[in-house]
Amino acid sequence: MGSFDIRQLIAQGADFAGSLERYLAQPWTLYQLLIIAVCFAVSYLLSLKIEPALEGRARQIKGNPGLLRVIAAFMRRTEWILFIVALMIIREVLLATTWPSRSYLLSLALILALTWLAASVLTRIIRNRALARFVALCVFLYVAAGILGIRDTLEIALESVAVDLGDFRLSALFVLRTIVVTAVLLWTAHLAGKFFQNRIEATSELSPSFKVLAGKVVSITLTVLAGVIALNAVGIDLTALTIFSGAVGVGIGFGLQKVVSNFISGVIILIDKSIKPGDTIELGDTFGWIRELRARFVSVITRDGREYLIPNEDFITQQVVNWSFSDNFIRLDVDFGVSYDSDPHEVTRIAIEAAQTVERVVDAKRPVCWLTAFGSSSLDFKLRFWITDPQGGLTNIRGQVLLALWDAFKEAGIAIPFPHREIIMRTPVEIRQPE
Repeated sequence: MGSFDIRQLIAQGADFAGSLERYLAQPWTLYQLLIIAVCFAVSYLLSLKIEPALEGRARQIKGNPGLLRVIAAFMRRTEWILFIVALMIIREVLLATTWPSRSYLLSLALILALTWLAASVLTRIIRNRALARFVALCVFLYVAAGILGIRDTLEIALESVAVDLGDFRLSALFVLRTIVVTAVLLWTAHLAGKFFQNRIEATSELSPSFKVLAGKVVSITLTVLAGVIALNAVGIDLTALTIFSGAVGVGIGFGLQKVVSNFISGVIILIDKSIKPGDTIELGDTFGWIRELRARFVSVITRDGREYLIPNEDFITQQVVNWSFSDNFIRLDVDFGVSYDSDPHEVTRIAIEAAQTVERVVDAKRPVCWLTAFGSSSLDFKLRFWITDPQGGLTNIRGQVLLALWDAFKEAGIAIPFPHREIIMRTPVEIRQPE
């Protein structure tokens, strides 16, 4: 089987090489190749002048990023657009003045140029530049092989490179087709999942936790469905995966325990709504607010700009302080002391009014101030006030309240004492010995 395919492939290649040699020997073939080369060179030189002007016009488009992205995709390929236009004009002139066979290469170059332009522009929806260029190249090669009439020959060559695994024949064509079909379907499922997640996020009637849970369920369902469809499309019997699924189960039981545990913990967190995006939490030494809930971890951003990726399991097994679980009101305390010459009733009133002047202190819950102790050098007070934005910081709001107290006490003539220390110096007594 393999020997017959190789001989057939060699014979077809020899026939193609002979036909190509005879065609290149004709004068009009060289003329067409020269026309193609000159058209592309002129188009490239013109694009160096035209593209900057088009880019300046494109930057004036505001409020429509989708249209701007499409225009940019065409603008970056100005030389190809000019090349296609030039080929179309010259081809029409040749068709009107001479035999159609003398413009065959121009027609072929025109079709290939249009194919490359369409493939490169359509793949711009892929944000990864390298991946987008690779996909565009694969699409172009596939279409070009069909246009040149060598697609069947390439399929025979790839099918001949194979390994027999019992009743199953594993060929290079099968592997390539499996990779392409699976990649396309998984990518489509990813785009569809993103679309549905955005639609769910835009729904105001749903809670944040339910939005995340619904988005993850839709994304996982579409991914699994795409995988099953891909396996069926390439002709793999799903019943043959029974042994493989058993091996995967053993692998999960031993090597993927933490992964599965974090995934299940993430589902539990979303169902019981213990935390949600935007909540201010404290877990161990980490204090910040939740940016995103993932399948394996929770993204927590702290005040210093660090982003901690905390496994979901920690939110199930450890004690978590959720400052925003029931409501957004957070109570903070500030301790201070004044001299014994001050009136404690007046101090309490001034402290409450000073706290209310700070912008982040809410008016819905009035601050309170209590005398807590008669200290060694001062009357000790505790001022309690409420905020609703702990993600804005706790140290800074305490500092602002203390500065407000300082200004208010200074204006009212209330002194804040400093600690006193009394040092007693004793003179040693000289002890005389009896004579």
